[in-house]
Amino acid sequence: MYFAALLARTEDGWEASDTELDDVETLSDLADLAREASPDEDTVLVLIEQEDAWFGVVRVDGEEDPRIYVSDAAAAARSSYGEILLTDELLGREPGDDGDVLDALDLDGTEDGESDDDEDGGAGSDAAAGTGEAVPHGPVGDAEILDDLGMSEKELRSMTGDAVGEIAEALGALDVLETVR
Repeated sequence: MYFAALLARTEDGWEASDTELDDVETLSDLADLAREASPDEDTVLVLIEQEDAWFGVVRVDGEEDPRIYVSDAAAAARSSYGEILLTDELLGREPGDDGDVLDALDLDGTEDGESDDDEDGGAGSDAAAGTGEAVPHGPVGDAEILDDLGMSEKELRSMTGDAVGEIAEALGALDVLETVR
């Protein structure tokens, strides 16, 4: 189960709204959604959580590039919402560097269902191994994303359970977040 919310920092404090990510396909779409939540170009946080698996924070400050933190890249990679956050840049890959997956495939004529005499499991297992190594286990991104808002890198990295709630509480925004939960 997923939960996603927007927290917009205004001069009157934090404002929260829940958000549907069904129409969001890219990080750019997500950043645009965040910017719409704050017409005054204030700080907006997009908080995404998959129950007990991973959480992500996207910070949008006006027209600046979004900053991202994901608690567990490998878990997020198995999620359609997580894939939005796991950009090539965040994972330290060159844009469009999907060639590794193709290089890992054993295209020797066995791709049409013919058996492969090797003991290595054939092309399918090589492709899975190639993609599995591309996403690290553990956190990725900007762990200092919330430092100036009152949550240290150490606190962010140690989050477990209801991370979105813990983040909102540290920011003084738990009450407004609970109104959209």
